[in-house]
Amino acid sequence: MPSARVHSFPAVIAADTRILILGSMPGVASLNARQYYAHPRNQFWRIMGETCGAGPQLPYPLRLQALLDQRLGLWDVLQSCVRDGSLDAAIEHASAVANDLLPLLGTGQVMRLCCNGGSAYAALQRHFGAPLKRELPQIEIRRLPSTSPANASWSYSRKLSAWSAALRHPPG
Repeated sequence: MPSARVHSFPAVIAADTRILILGSMPGVASLNARQYYAHPRNQFWRIMGETCGAGPQLPYPLRLQALLDQRLGLWDVLQSCVRDGSLDAAIEHASAVANDLLPLLGTGQVMRLCCNGGSAYAALQRHFGAPLKRELPQIEIRRLPSTSPANASWSYSRKLSAWSAALRHPPG
């Protein structure tokens, strides 16, 4: 697949969301399915099933609702970018356009950002690091192991442990 501009999905968030899970940019399987984390080997929904009842056995709309019921939200750091294939490493950083994250965070109750992998964390720091520290210092940022099948260096149990700890709600 040649490099092409790809676009993320709308935020899945409610007024009472306390933890926002951020990816970098949906992969090809997700874009084709129009669903977050649609690649069959991505462990995101399996982990969400064990931590908050939003498992892959549920239809997609019910998974999203289960996240919202647990005051969890989903979005991507990037709104669009040029990328060849699905890997975050293939994102052409000069082409990246960030989502409008700061206004969203400024109006809600989000107290923690959970970055799904190093690429999401790096993109968050690249596009929002200084403004987040300056304008929203109360928001905690956690870099979590990627749930992608490309992250084979972490076992499922290690990923589950890290994600379980991060999804415990912050005070308030």
